[in-house]
Amino acid sequence: MTAFFRNFDPLSMRIYIDADACPVKDEIYRVAARFSLPVTVVAGNFIRIPQDPLIDMVSAGAGMDAADDWIAERARKGDIVVTADIPLASRCVKAGAAVIAPNGKPFTEQSIGMTLAVRNLMTDLRSSGEITGGPKSFAPRDRSAFLSALDQTIRRIQRDPAFAPAPKQS
Repeated sequence: MTAFFRNFDPLSMRIYIDADACPVKDEIYRVAARFSLPVTVVAGNFIRIPQDPLIDMVSAGAGMDAADDWIAERARKGDIVVTADIPLASRCVKAGAAVIAPNGKPFTEQSIGMTLAVRNLMTDLRSSGEITGGPKSFAPRDRSAFLSALDQTIRRIQRDPAFAPAPKQS
């Protein structure tokens, strides 16, 4: 098995947004513009996006996991995926992408297993009639934490030696 590494070029890093219920799309657009990074907004159906050559929209279809499958098939090392969907986060982490929840929580190789297990447990409890409550409502501090996490993740990827420009041949 050979590893695939891209030489770092600002346009080779891409931000994928699992957009159907993403509350931080506008924030992503602003940060991406600051770093001149392309953004792909993926949703089940068409949604409005800003008129910007760095932002494109993919309508993945109405299938159960169409948007998730579309993102998971393309996300790779050096990309950033923004999603609250834990199974999608797991798939993207395994592919090497950096994954951030809209509340700023990073999904990592170290945390994704336990996060997925807790999610599955809560799903089982809910399906058996247990009242478990839902996720906390999105708060202004979540937006701030997300902006900080996105900025830090971009800078970390940019510093990664795997993305350093190739030395010039003489």
